[in-house]
Amino acid sequence: MNKNNTKLAVTIVSGVCIALAFLLEKLGISELVVNSLNYLAIVSGGYFVAIDAFRGLYKQRFLNINFLVTVAALGAMYINQLGEAASVVFFFSLAEAFERYGVERSRKALETLIKKSPQIAVMLDGSKVSVDAVKIKDVITVRPGDIIPLDGIVLKGTSSVDEATITGEPIPKDKREGDTVFASTLNRNGYLEIEVTKESKDSTFSKIVKLVAQAQSSRAPAQDFVDKFAKYYTPSIVVAALLIVAVPTLFFGGVFTEWLYRALVLLVIACPCSLVISTPVSIASAIGGASRKGILIKGGKFLEALSKVKAVAFDKTRTLTMGEPYISDVVTFSGFTEEQVLSDAAGVEKFSSHPLSKSIVDFALAKGIDPHTMSEYENIAGKGGMASCLVCNDKAHCVGNLKLIGANSETTKEVLAKTEELEQQGKTVVLVSEGKKVMGLLAISDKLRPESKSAINALTAQKVIPAMLTGDNEHSAAFVGRELGITKIYASLLPNDKVTKIELLKKEMGSVAMVGDGVNDAPSLATANVGIAMGSGGSDVAIETADIALMNSDLRNIPIAIRLGKRTVRTIRQNITASLLVKAVFLTAALFGITDLEYAIGADSILAILVIVNGLRLFSV
Repeated sequence: MNKNNTKLAVTIVSGVCIALAFLLEKLGISELVVNSLNYLAIVSGGYFVAIDAFRGLYKQRFLNINFLVTVAALGAMYINQLGEAASVVFFFSLAEAFERYGVERSRKALETLIKKSPQIAVMLDGSKVSVDAVKIKDVITVRPGDIIPLDGIVLKGTSSVDEATITGEPIPKDKREGDTVFASTLNRNGYLEIEVTKESKDSTFSKIVKLVAQAQSSRAPAQDFVDKFAKYYTPSIVVAALLIVAVPTLFFGGVFTEWLYRALVLLVIACPCSLVISTPVSIASAIGGASRKGILIKGGKFLEALSKVKAVAFDKTRTLTMGEPYISDVVTFSGFTEEQVLSDAAGVEKFSSHPLSKSIVDFALAKGIDPHTMSEYENIAGKGGMASCLVCNDKAHCVGNLKLIGANSETTKEVLAKTEELEQQGKTVVLVSEGKKVMGLLAISDKLRPESKSAINALTAQKVIPAMLTGDNEHSAAFVGRELGITKIYASLLPNDKVTKIELLKKEMGSVAMVGDGVNDAPSLATANVGIAMGSGGSDVAIETADIALMNSDLRNIPIAIRLGKRTVRTIRQNITASLLVKAVFLTAALFGITDLEYAIGADSILAILVIVNGLRLFSV
C-alpha cells in the first residue's frame, strides 16, 4: 500500500471511530470505551498531520497549518475535549485526502508514451538491432503493417503511412522515394527501405515524450489558499496564545492555570475546521456533478484553472470534426451520369486499401450502385489507381488526383475550376476518367461534429476566444474555421509547433485550455493551463496527459466546465469569507474571556454544516 492509500485508510479509520464514539456516548455506553475510540481517532487522523507539522518546522522553519492543527488537538486533549481534538484532525485529514485526488493518474502519461515507442529496427541485411544503436545514414527496412522505428527518407518502395500519432490526421499519406517518414507511424501496405535521418533520441516521437515531460515538470501546482493563509495565521495564533498565558501571569499576577486554559481555548477555537473543509467539499461536489455530465476532472486545481481560461485551442480532426471521411459532392462532366461515375470509381477503388477508397465504395453501395468489374489494376503511388473496366465500352479508367488524371485524360477549364473551388473548401478531390474523358469528380470531406457550432457559440458568449491548431492543410482548416466562426487558425502544425502556438496564446490571452484527442496532442495538452481530452475514441496518452477528459466527447461540455470552474471558485470564496468572519468574532471573544469553549465549538460546527451545504450545491451542474 502506497503512502496516499495509507493516509486515506487512517482517515477513514478516524472518521469511523468519531462516529462510533458519538453514538456510544449518546447511548450512555462506558466512558472508557468512548474515550478509547476518541484517542484512536486522534492517533489515526493526526499521525500524518503531526509528521507534516514537525517536518515543516524542522526543514522549512515554517509554522504551517498542520502545526496549528496539531497544537489545537493537543490543547483540546489537555482540557479533556477529546471529541473536539478528534474532529479537528479528522476534518483536516479529510481535506487533504480530497486534495490528493487524481494525482497518481497523471504520472501514467509518460509511461504510456514510452510503451508506444518502437524499440527494434530491421537493418537492410535482415538483422534486428536496438533503435538506440542505429545511426544517421543507416538504412532500415519496414514491412507492411509494421511501425516505422525512426525518422528518415524513403530510398525504395511505395506505401501508405498512417501518421496519426504525429499529425493527428486520419487519412494516411502516400509515400514514395524521397518522402519523409516519422518514427512510430504505421506502414500500412508497402515495403519500404528508409535512410535514417535522426537518431532515436532526436526523433519526432521522442520529442513528443520530452515535451510532455518538460511541460508536466514545469507546471507547479497552485499554492492552496490555506497554505498562504497559514504562513501568517498560524504564527499569529501561536504567539497570541503564548501572550495570553505570559502577560497576565508575569505582569498582572494572573493565575497560571486559568490563563493557560484560556490560551488553549483560543488554540482550539482558532483551528479553522470550517475553513479547511470549505475547499475540498466544494471541489468534491463540483467534480461529482461534472462526472454526471461525462466531464472527468482530475483534481481541484484544474477547476480553479478553468475559472481563469480566456481562450480555448481546439485540434481539428476528431475534435471539431468526426474524423470520418465521406463523399460530400458528386460532380459529373462530359455527359456522364452520377451512377456511371460512382460505379466506375467504386470498381477501381475496390482494389485499393486506402481509407478514401473505402469511403467511395461504401458511398456507392449505400446508393444501391454496384461497382463495375475491373481487371489489370495498377496502383500509382501518390496519385491514385488505374484499371480496365469489363463493363464499359472504353476499358481504360483512372481514379485519382489531378496529376494522374491530367496525365491520362483531357482536363478542361470546367474541371480545373470545379476542382479548385472544392479544394478551397478544404475538401479532397478525386477525379474519375474513362479513356481521355473526365467523367466526373468526387469531393471527400470530414464531417463536423453536430455540437461543434453550439459549443463555439457558447464559448464566445462567455467571452472566451476559440482557436484552432491542426496538422491539416490551410484550406481544410480555413473552411472548418469559417463554418464554426473561428478566426484564430493555425494549420500544418507538427506537435512541437502546436506547443509553440500554445505558448504564444498564453502570452497573448493569459490562461489557455487545449482540446485534443491524439498522441500528437499530448505535448500541447500538457503545456496548456488546462488540457482537455476527447475521452470517447481519444488516445490513452491524450486522456492520461490531460487534466480533464470529456468521456462522451461532447464539446458542449467545455463551456459547461468553464462555467462550473467559475462557480466553484466563487463558492469557495464565499465559504472562506464566512469562515474567517465567524472565526474572527469568536477569537476576539476568546481573547477577552467572554465566550465558552462549547459555544465556539457549536458555532464552528454549525458553520461547517453551512459550508458543506453551500459546497454541495455544485453537484447540480
